[in-house]
Amino acid sequence: MVNDTIADMLTRIRNANLAKHQIVQVPATKMTRNIIKVLQEEGFVYEFEEIGDQLRNYLLISLKYKGDKKLPVITALKRVSKPGLRVYANYKELPKVLGGIGIAIISTSKGVMTDRQARYNGLGGEVLCYIW
Repeated sequence: MVNDTIADMLTRIRNANLAKHQIVQVPATKMTRNIIKVLQEEGFVYEFEEIGDQLRNYLLISLKYKGDKKLPVITALKRVSKPGLRVYANYKELPKVLGGIGIAIISTSKGVMTDRQARYNGLGGEVLCYIW
């Protein structure tokens, strides 16, 4: 049993990216599903599909690469808020990742969204991870 499903998902995506795999399988939870939706909207992954049976559900994530040399679109993934040390920020203090090139994924009261969307809506929340 994994305690931190978000860190587990990010590590699986990071490892699949390094090995240049086309798809990666991640255990499905509401939070991982919402984070992958944000990644798809921002263009970091092609698509995802939920598969499973009565006991376990999984997300099959199709990763995105550039060019003939298969350079990954996702350069780095970094977990910010951890179960041992939660990190919160109001909308004025939301971080800009690499000067706006990357995104921070924020869990707000209106759902999971990017730092840009949260700033626009005037929402703060838990800073889950950085992606660039």
